[in-house]
Amino acid sequence: MFNGMNITSSALTAQRLRMDIISSNMANVDSTRAKLVNGEWQPYQRKAVVLQPKENSFASFFKQASSQQQAGNGVQVTKIVEDTKTPNKLVFDPEHPDANENGYVALPNVDPLREMVDLMSVTRSYEANITVFNASKAMMTKALELGK
Repeated sequence: MFNGMNITSSALTAQRLRMDIISSNMANVDSTRAKLVNGEWQPYQRKAVVLQPKENSFASFFKQASSQQQAGNGVQVTKIVEDTKTPNKLVFDPEHPDANENGYVALPNVDPLREMVDLMSVTRSYEANITVFNASKAMMTKALELGK
């Protein structure tokens, strides 16, 4: 009876974490001193959330394969990864305290436009899951009213 609400709430939790990570990326768009590696400061690295379906055990695949319909169990965050594929931006600013010997400063690999697009997508997904949750709640309330 509550399976749909549990699935939706797991999606809401995952999307909320994605919003937090995007906020962290935007807050650190100019952070040149995020972590100390071998005595040198490294710029902030963009982070992303990795999601996967809950319960991907053999038993769940067996039930699905044996034609027993399974609605699903929701989604879970498996890890938060740093984007190491996108290079840092180099900006010429010889007056900056973190400039190298050639006058270039390594800025984080965070693209504000990309982050805003991701944030819009996450917000829409969050709103859709709220709508599903409210619909499930309304159906349960109507079912209880029928029993009166």
